[in-house]
Amino acid sequence: MADRKALVVDDEFHIVQVVAIKLKNNGFEVLTTDNGASAYTLAAQHKPDIIITDYQMPVLTGLELIEKLRSDQQTAAIPVIMLTARGFAIEDQQKQKLNIAACLSKPFSPREVLQTVEEVLKQTVHA
Repeated sequence: MADRKALVVDDEFHIVQVVAIKLKNNGFEVLTTDNGASAYTLAAQHKPDIIITDYQMPVLTGLELIEKLRSDQQTAAIPVIMLTARGFAIEDQQKQKLNIAACLSKPFSPREVLQTVEEVLKQTVHA
């Protein structure tokens, strides 16, 4: 039984699969979905330790998802890593306002995602 839970959200199935496999192989229970609206529902129900979300998605974008998470007391403190396509930079001011733990540009390596997840969770524990 995994003692850490991650939620991976991306409308590109192959990205979800690659990230989920890397996390599962490193002891995470992984929940996945392809849009921000269902991600919010899953986050509220399962309270993952971390959320990895794409920026551009149908229904709710990554930023809209984070805004919704931050406005809900149950999900407000969950750390979020944002995946962005090149050219979709997130302003530092917006990152701070929404408390985005980290941003990774696509393409990225699964190892890079895992390393970022571990660093964010380590900081969260010590915060």
